[in-house]
Amino acid sequence: MHQPLLDFHCHLDLYRDHEAVYQKFRGEQVEILAVTTTPRAWTKNLELAAGASNIRVALGLHPQLVAEGVEELPLFQKHLSEAKYVGEVGLDASPKFYKAFDKQRKAFEGVLRACSEQGGKILSLHSVRCTGEVMKMLEAFLPQDRGTAVFHWFTGSSSEARRAAQLGCYFSINSEMLKSEARRDLVASLPRERILTETDGPFTMTEGRPSSPLDVAITINALASLLETTVEEVSSLLIVNLQRLEGKKS
Repeated sequence: MHQPLLDFHCHLDLYRDHEAVYQKFRGEQVEILAVTTTPRAWTKNLELAAGASNIRVALGLHPQLVAEGVEELPLFQKHLSEAKYVGEVGLDASPKFYKAFDKQRKAFEGVLRACSEQGGKILSLHSVRCTGEVMKMLEAFLPQDRGTAVFHWFTGSSSEARRAAQLGCYFSINSEMLKSEARRDLVASLPRERILTETDGPFTMTEGRPSSPLDVAITINALASLLETTVEEVSSLLIVNLQRLEGKKS
């Protein structure tokens, strides 16, 4: 039996016909983390994923929405006890959003403190142009024994990647991260036991259309070539890593 695919960061609720997308991937041979961008979306996404053992829903508070004035930390905190997965959360220091960076920091600190207090959460992190600051906040507000962070679409340096690994973090890799030699070299240097895969659909494109969870197969093929191994071995590695992340394998 083939191992299932793994898409550990996908915005199922942001596709044009998101209810149909949820139905399409229910029970498919792909394990999905459906991240959200606002806690207002939590309840509806839970309803859409109900009974689908392959779809996990994450409670999110996206830094770009925080920068645009969305103030929903209290609602996030209200729902957190219902969630094992948290995402998309983090910081964004790109020019468009940097003017609200202090506001983002405050919200992210609130997210991390709440996750630390409850314990056992798995976080999918946004860290555009501020990987070091995100790690600094992880060190300050989320001890390694209180939760686990996964860097989504990691764009930091090699030294930052090593530091993130020392903090117990995982990395979810998408096809965009494998399009330059420098990024491929960085991905190849990551600890193999910390690698996951993602699409970030619908924000990435495959053959001129928004990527779907099944398109993660392209990333798995590219990883097999990069790591000089087989597609089957990469697929097995990803599922073992997922099980370890979720506490199902020591």
